[in-house]
Amino acid sequence: MSHPVTSPRHSTAAPDTPDQPPSWAPAAPTIALLTALGVLMVGQMYTVLALLHPMATALGTTPEQVTWTATAFGFAYAVGFLLAGPLSDRYGSRAVITAGLVVATAATLAVSAAPDLPTAIALRSVQGLTAATFAPSALSYAVHHLAPQRRGTALTCITSGMFAAAVLLQIGAQAVAAGLGWRAVFWIGASLMALSLIPVRRVLRPTAHRATGGGLRQAFAAMPRLLRRPRLVALYLSTVALMSAFVAVYTAVAIAGPSGIAGNSSAILALRASALPALVAVPVLAPVLQRLAAPLRAVLAFALAALAVAVGSFLGGHTVALAFALLLFVAAVAAAAPAVVEIINSHAPHARGAAVALYGCSMFIGASLGPQLTGALTGLGFGGILRIVAAALVLGVLLALPTLRHHRAD
Repeated sequence: MSHPVTSPRHSTAAPDTPDQPPSWAPAAPTIALLTALGVLMVGQMYTVLALLHPMATALGTTPEQVTWTATAFGFAYAVGFLLAGPLSDRYGSRAVITAGLVVATAATLAVSAAPDLPTAIALRSVQGLTAATFAPSALSYAVHHLAPQRRGTALTCITSGMFAAAVLLQIGAQAVAAGLGWRAVFWIGASLMALSLIPVRRVLRPTAHRATGGGLRQAFAAMPRLLRRPRLVALYLSTVALMSAFVAVYTAVAIAGPSGIAGNSSAILALRASALPALVAVPVLAPVLQRLAAPLRAVLAFALAALAVAVGSFLGGHTVALAFALLLFVAAVAAAAPAVVEIINSHAPHARGAAVALYGCSMFIGASLGPQLTGALTGLGFGGILRIVAAALVLGVLLALPTLRHHRAD
């Protein structure tokens, strides 16, 4: 049997717009690969949240200062997203994913050799910039290459994988660091990136390019036009609020410590793992959730996230109840993200790569602010931090409401 990329049927049939009548890419292997890679690549942001104490000891600093390695990665990732989206539009998702994996492998390996905190921060910036090539390309690939009835499930699985990374890679990093040291976390990450090049080349199809006169410059020019649309700007700001809340909560678990489990590494590991059922359930329930319009799903998910964090702020001494509140919180975040992506895609059908790039930039600006928000509020204690986070999520609800009103008007 010939390979899908090289067979005559598929050599030029890869769709460049979702409205062409193509032979679509096989959904199951594509979704599985992009979801797994989302865990690996986006998870590099979150590994250090489980390594704050061992890295601080090795680098001669404090855990609060080591949070800058997460912030540096996140800001660089946000910038990389802005570059990767238009590059994906111009050169094709598979090409950008492949090139990104090669350079991200080298950058991740370099982080493992950092001798001090300034070097670690600089190398994490490079790692973030290179890892950013994956997510916008993956989301764009799903929209362009999968059949319309599969896209909602694909977006939900891919974005859920990216959120699962925050939990899975923290758990993995904590376990690896306990046995092999924190530097081994980056050795293993680099090895997995290198190995993933094989399935990327086998499963993903090259994208047929549009013959556009403006080329790459035209792709980048779409961004300022998108930022002149108030509803899109509100969605991007709501994403900043969502992701800053998401990362702030898990940073608070690491450095502020709920009173009932502070200093207990096993209990903290269990608290991190408590969200995993939500990250499995949301993709499974995707067909049910998609019966609701994307704007309504987004608003309801933001509201549930705010409520769960507000309730959790009073449960620091009750581990099981707090774990349940975090489970609801993560489920809400995982449901909100694909809904926001769907809304953005519907608002920018001719510049999806640029629109998703701005979305990813918003995500990681928020993710970068999360650790610093927690660090600045440490004096308030775990409960105080979560109450501020809940207020930020209420702001996210308010920012998402205009899309709901617009949908009803349609």
